[in-house]
Amino acid sequence: MVAVTIKKMLIANRGEIALRVMRACYEMGLETVAVYSKADENSLHRRFADSSICIGEGDPSDSYLNISRIIAAAEISQADAIHPGYGFLSERADFAAACKLSNILFIGPSSGIIERMGDKAKARETVQALKIATIPGTKVLASKEAAVTAAKKIGYPVMLKAVAGGGGRGMRLVRNEQGMFSAFEMASTEARKSFSNGDMYLEKFIGKARHIEVQILADKFGNCVHLGERDCSIQRRRQKLLEETPSLFIRPKVREKICAAAIKIGKQIKYFGPGTVEFLVDEKQNFYFMEMNTRIQVEHTISELYTGIDIVKEQINLCCGHELRYKQNKIIFRGHVLECRLNAEDVANNFMPTAGEIGRFHVPQGLGVRVDTHIYSGYEVPPNYDSMLAKLIVWGLNRDEAINRMSRSLKELVIEGIPTTKLFHLQLIESKEFRQGNFHINFLENFQFQEPK
Repeated sequence: MVAVTIKKMLIANRGEIALRVMRACYEMGLETVAVYSKADENSLHRRFADSSICIGEGDPSDSYLNISRIIAAAEISQADAIHPGYGFLSERADFAAACKLSNILFIGPSSGIIERMGDKAKARETVQALKIATIPGTKVLASKEAAVTAAKKIGYPVMLKAVAGGGGRGMRLVRNEQGMFSAFEMASTEARKSFSNGDMYLEKFIGKARHIEVQILADKFGNCVHLGERDCSIQRRRQKLLEETPSLFIRPKVREKICAAAIKIGKQIKYFGPGTVEFLVDEKQNFYFMEMNTRIQVEHTISELYTGIDIVKEQINLCCGHELRYKQNKIIFRGHVLECRLNAEDVANNFMPTAGEIGRFHVPQGLGVRVDTHIYSGYEVPPNYDSMLAKLIVWGLNRDEAINRMSRSLKELVIEGIPTTKLFHLQLIESKEFRQGNFHINFLENFQFQEPK
């Protein structure tokens, strides 16, 4: 197999992930092309790219989700590769297929792999064939009535989930039969709007579980390694707010088994590039496969600081057909890493997303501190997109040092002009429960945020 050589990368995304990909491209000697909507006319990802092309209005369907416009932008700019980032088109099999049809390298796995693992029901069947445990559940549900019948067999509470997509969208916790019909309608509508697919399935709800995911890297020659696990259990509305590695909860032998299971899945489907295999782990440390994300993750950053491996550079090299440069026994895991997602949200108002102009803005600095962001003082946060403003990532020799460093960094951080989750994160990491590691995926339901006076 001959590796593909590329010179110019179009980044089919916005915000901090577009900037993150650009940094990797610059260090690899690649030219970059930004696409932007009219709402992002003053965005940093447009300013820092070698060239940029406007692809439509602020609504994502008119811009970042418009495949034909993005392909046209790549052809006009003569880009020979497209990086989708995360979200938007990153897990759309038809986008990967459109790139191939236009002779443009898609920086991600093949459309076949995306389709196989992006369909949660098909992914469950694939994993079950490998004798890896999955959460008790159903195949695609034909109707709301079918969901009620299935839930009675599984036993309430259950999780209603979209077959396509992720990020907490198209998901509802259903505690009884009375709530099923409205939950099904809302979840299906949300999934259809977000992923153009309203199909749903059910899973048994596991209380006080941990959300543990494993980062893998694989090449086109059958080699696959893991970069450790990430604990993503701090969530609201099934969306992650804080991640850390390694997990304080997982026992060493369980860690070995869960990482081995992730590699087994990657090899079975002939995966290539970085991928994330997600599991739920119950109180007895039994683990169950949930899904596989066939893209770069928001929280890939903590695995980078934990191992010293630039995952985006590896992604580009692996998708170009290069052999994996790392052997499992040569990967060094060092220290402890935390990431806080700083969102434009009003925590006291049920994490309501907000928009507006950023006032004073200052990022923390010092040893072991990294900030990935696209905002600046005077930046107008648009209402059209995800509410994340920045990711604050800290490394420490151990968990206590990482927590103390995160606390210091959050206090040093200044984002004025709109409500953010900064104070929420500060209260969370300084809480007794978090410091002791006593949390789970439903922990925030009872966490009392104290509004500043």
